Amino acid sequence: MKILATLSLSIALLTSCNQATINDTNSVANSIHRSKEIEAVSLAPTTVTTFTFNNDGLGKIPSDWSSYLTGKGKLGLWKILDDNGSKILAQTSKENFGYHFDVIVNDFVSYKDLEFSLKFKGVEGHEDQGGGPVWRYQDANNYYVARANPLENNYRVYKVVDGNRKMLKSIDIDVTTGQWYIVKIIMKGNVIECYFDGKLQLSTTDDTFPNAGKIGLWTKADAVTYFDDLTIVTINSTTKH
Repeated sequence: MKILATLSLSIALLTSCNQATINDTNSVANSIHRSKEIEAVSLAPTTVTTFTFNNDGLGKIPSDWSSYLTGKGKLGLWKILDDNGSKILAQTSKENFGYHFDVIVNDFVSYKDLEFSLKFKGVEGHEDQGGGPVWRYQDANNYYVARANPLENNYRVYKVVDGNRKMLKSIDIDVTTGQWYIVKIIMKGNVIECYFDGKLQLSTTDDTFPNAGKIGLWTKADAVTYFDDLTIVTINSTTKH
């Protein structure tokens, strides 16, 4: 009986060791599988695009850009001007009033999640002096826009849907005619953040335009507005290979 008991104990120990070995092997295999999954997730590459207009001819619309109109009236007059020795892009038409929005967009770049910054200066206009960036632009009647206006001393973000402008958020701030400011938009997914001279001023969410779209610039009515140093940075997103 003692020999039988010893043999039974040995068999039990051997079975336990074999099970432990199997469990360890499965654990290692699972760890390797998880490691491969982790390694397969990577960040999409970041791209940085800038527009300074230094190589564009004075008095002309920059190459690879097209002018559009939301609302009523005639197309605006976008052209390169010299501003104290620096080339800038300006909307110079003063003949449109009321529900009229001049838009100029780049023909070849398109973004979804982005950081879009630019310099903006309201120069003149009796009805309006507003201006700012356009992004996720689908066509002349569908896009997001943020604008600052020296005449109203406010900063607002809108969506334009089927030609109808709807305000998403607004804040009163000091904006002076003839002074340069930096406007920056960050949009990732449905979250929109609007900065003015480095400070976050507006934050909201919207799902109207979930897809990538063109980027551009925007003015209202008779606003003569200058723009310069556009920079667009793509925001990284994770992808599986």
